[in-house]
Amino acid sequence: MEASVQEVTKGFSRRAAEELSYRRHEPEWVREKRMEAWSAYEALPMPVRTDEEWRRTDIRRLPINDVAPFAGLTGKIGGLDDLPEDVTATLGDPDQRAGINVQIDGATVYHELSDELASQGVIFCDMDTAIAEHTELVQRYFMTDCVPASDNKFAALNGAFWSGGTFVYVPKGVRSEIPLRTHVHASTAGSGIFPHTLIVAEEDSSVVVVDSWLSPTTDEPVIASGVIEIFAADATNVRYVQVQNWGRNVWNFTTQRALVSQDAALNSLTVGLGSKLSKSLIASDLVGAGASAEMLGLYFADERQHMDHHTRQMHVSPYATSDLLFKGAIKDRARTVYSGLIKVFPNAQRTDAYQANRNLVLSPTARADTIPNLEIGANDVRCTHGATVGQVEDEYIFYLQSRGINRTEAVKLIVDGFFDEVIERVPVPEVQKEVRAAIARKIGL
Repeated sequence: MEASVQEVTKGFSRRAAEELSYRRHEPEWVREKRMEAWSAYEALPMPVRTDEEWRRTDIRRLPINDVAPFAGLTGKIGGLDDLPEDVTATLGDPDQRAGINVQIDGATVYHELSDELASQGVIFCDMDTAIAEHTELVQRYFMTDCVPASDNKFAALNGAFWSGGTFVYVPKGVRSEIPLRTHVHASTAGSGIFPHTLIVAEEDSSVVVVDSWLSPTTDEPVIASGVIEIFAADATNVRYVQVQNWGRNVWNFTTQRALVSQDAALNSLTVGLGSKLSKSLIASDLVGAGASAEMLGLYFADERQHMDHHTRQMHVSPYATSDLLFKGAIKDRARTVYSGLIKVFPNAQRTDAYQANRNLVLSPTARADTIPNLEIGANDVRCTHGATVGQVEDEYIFYLQSRGINRTEAVKLIVDGFFDEVIERVPVPEVQKEVRAAIARKIGL
């Protein structure tokens, strides 16, 4: 299975979006969606540093005209033995997943779903299959109320050029505690990768979804723009984990939003490890009374990486709770930015919201910025936030070295302890192991 970027003209345009749609043999309504998204993309200005949300992230060197909008790869579903070695190394224990979907450059190359979930009506497939076999469901939710194409510049770009992605549908009353895992691999240098995840959980259901994005580091740039839409109906429990480990040539943009209905619970974790530059918007809209959202984040930047996370806890209805904890480590000449907003709408009385961002700076040349915000429109609420930026104390290092531990291992132990509060909440042991191994590599072990 090979891909060639030369098959696709570089640069983004309406014609390129139409060509992608025709190559994929999409129905007319999908093609129209792409055209609407492209119109939104053209209408929205490219973010600049005078925009408040982009004040600390500079994308003037974004190679928007130097990459192909999609890779020229046509995938074919095969067996596990047909997958490349670097792909199979990330799949984990088969006993720890209820289903798996592997995509390379937007094309599905391996898929499985447990017979038990399939018999209960659970749908877990790539977006192309969902459009062909579950058209009405996809039309009802895809880029509508959750993440419309007009949401932001890069969500619009995804809407015009999405390729691959995952559709998850859990019927009313069906409960699944074993994760469904998706793996998106970008293997073609000089191209765009635009995964789209759509999760729909009906009333009184539960689901766990782990989304992993991975690519090697190549000489040519790659632009990635992912969108995640989560619909959590009344009394549902949705756990979503997103692990971003793109290569160091990737410019990454992510838009993730969940609509959480009455008495529903969302537990999300965002892990940022890779990319050259990453800008992520992660939002939970608590639209039903008694809804709750736990939003966790973990990021580790080194060398000259730039990671910017912007979170929103949107309290629309009363009696809802949200709890956010994002932790980051920074070393070398890397820079991280965290900006968070708790917004309480006028009718959202008895809101209980908390937001915390903690940063551990491991090098004198690294930098972390943290900007928490509150916007309160109701008078009977409890909203608090906190933010810290600190360095590893020399006395901690000295204490560990006095016990025969070298400095590098001592730093790793401290960083592991710093992140452990977040990692231990990951519902998949393999993901915990992957994150810990990535942290060790970044420290130099």
